[in-house]
Amino acid sequence: MSEKSKILYVEDDETLSFVTKDNLELHGYEVVHCMDGETAVDTFYKANDFDLCILDVMLPKMDGFAVAEKIRSADPNVPVLFLTAKSMKEDRIHGLKLGADDYITKPFSIEELILKIEVFLRRKYVTVAINDVFRIGEYEFDYRNLTLSIKQESRNLTQKEADLLKMLLDHKNNVLKRSVILEKLWGEDDYFLGRSMDVFISRLRKYLSDDQRIKLDNIHGVGFKLIVGV
Repeated sequence: MSEKSKILYVEDDETLSFVTKDNLELHGYEVVHCMDGETAVDTFYKANDFDLCILDVMLPKMDGFAVAEKIRSADPNVPVLFLTAKSMKEDRIHGLKLGADDYITKPFSIEELILKIEVFLRRKYVTVAINDVFRIGEYEFDYRNLTLSIKQESRNLTQKEADLLKMLLDHKNNVLKRSVILEKLWGEDDYFLGRSMDVFISRLRKYLSDDQRIKLDNIHGVGFKLIVGV
């Protein structure tokens, strides 16, 4: 990387956070660590220049979900990765519905965490095409600025929402396989990551619901098809 990506890492386990922060810094990331939710929100608001936020769900003073909501209100585009207990599947779904981009379950390996981070940050180091504004029925989709607009209303998208919508649009009126989406946007084809993707698909379907000519069909067991009628 030509420049250090800056990560806000919020974890109250001192041993885990020390090891994780140390390893992330060895991999070239700048890491700001906070031990509780309130400090994390204050830190984010003061700096507001983070490339990624990694949030434990169970935190003192303010839990990870509340922290994510505060972060999203300040910056709807910064990627958010939740750390969840392996047994708490409902936490993962709840976090995704709040707008998190992904999750990783404890215990995790540093290699797994690095893979997730690289998937999020990869786009930052890729040259973006000049034409980044697309028409989807009545909608205008600005990929570079992460917005989806219809009439006088505009919605901010997360990076992963925009990447997924762009992939679907690139394959408009054709089936896009689940495995292809998972490998490209989530880094691997995995059952639980597939559940994460399904949440994002449902979110996009809701975002596009104001134009009845647009359908985002689930082709059971195969993938998805973005249909745009005339």
